[in-house]
Amino acid sequence: MPVNLAPLEADKLLPVQGVTLGIAEAGIKKAGRKDLLVMRLGDHARVAGVFTLNRFCAAPVTLCRQHLAGGKAIRALVVNTGNANAGTGEEGMKRARQTCTEVARLLQCGDDQVLPFSTGVILEPLPVDKIIAGLPAAVANLKEANWFDAAHAIMTTDIQPKALSKQMMLGGKTVTITGIAKGSGMIHPNMATMLGYVATDAAISQPLLDGLVKHAADQSFNCITVDGDTSTNDSFILIASGEAGAAEITDAASAEYATLRDAITEVSQVLAQAIVRDGEGATKFMTIAVEGGASTAECRQVAYAIAHSPLVKTAFFASDPNLGRILAAIGYAGITDLDVDKIRLYLGDVLVAENGGRAASYQEQDGQRIMKAPEITVRVNLGRGDAAATVWTCDFSYDYVKINAEYRS
Repeated sequence: MPVNLAPLEADKLLPVQGVTLGIAEAGIKKAGRKDLLVMRLGDHARVAGVFTLNRFCAAPVTLCRQHLAGGKAIRALVVNTGNANAGTGEEGMKRARQTCTEVARLLQCGDDQVLPFSTGVILEPLPVDKIIAGLPAAVANLKEANWFDAAHAIMTTDIQPKALSKQMMLGGKTVTITGIAKGSGMIHPNMATMLGYVATDAAISQPLLDGLVKHAADQSFNCITVDGDTSTNDSFILIASGEAGAAEITDAASAEYATLRDAITEVSQVLAQAIVRDGEGATKFMTIAVEGGASTAECRQVAYAIAHSPLVKTAFFASDPNLGRILAAIGYAGITDLDVDKIRLYLGDVLVAENGGRAASYQEQDGQRIMKAPEITVRVNLGRGDAAATVWTCDFSYDYVKINAEYRS
């Protein structure tokens, strides 16, 4: 079961003015499950996105980039699960375009005003006929209050849906933020096998929105890893409908921008951490905090070396304080001038290593006590400067292998 991830409650998700969502059962991979989502955006909405850096990116990712770069107002998003439409060549692009064309026809907008998203099995043809057949039902279902069902509709191997809402005051008006995400395996930054959609009814200029989506991603979805595999389909979309009635935010130095930025980043972090908590077969949620670095980049480099190590992850699953595995990961992280005598390693509040070796005060029973907990913090001080970085990951259990071995069956 997911690590300390509470079941989603429908009444905790707040509608966002200017954003409606419709869900359908298209039978893309399995019958009888919600697997198709349409999001319709109001006339004042602005959209920004960041996508996977995998060079073998999926057809819908390529098309999304093209449509966003085209500069026309985005009026709809369409998401299918059960098939990634990745590794499908020109035929995959053709089918992604067909999906956009049909959504555009139903919603009376341009093909290039639709963003398509797919998630599921790679290297299989997109069943576009099933998607097109399911779209009328999804459009007929469009409602502002459909976030709960939308969170379910984008799931693949996820055990639980992931969503969050937050409200604040901006310019004397109540502003709402609601987001959903999916992801459980093939999770690694830039980005992960994840889809994330965060919407707000605040009004914000396009240049600030473009910067905000990158900031939020860098502080959230680009700080998580389950297994070190960067997916072909990762997408994180930020929508600002502008329907709350507050004045448009145009100044990055303003208090209003800082408030909105921090709130959107907080929602994104909770969603990103939920993906790790729901990591395939996860039993432990681990925070890897590296400080005392010469740069943020090298702190992340060390944090990811620890978080990606199968030996570290399996030790945590077993609650085995075989902590030399962490030191080994720090050592091979790639910092060529690292002085290991300056490193201090902590497990929770327990000092494990210093001065190039085991701390004199360390007792293995203290390490085991910490490792038995479902949430664990590993803290590393590199002794090189003032920079810091944090990433979130989970352990590797027997179920991780089982889930991925049976993924296509």
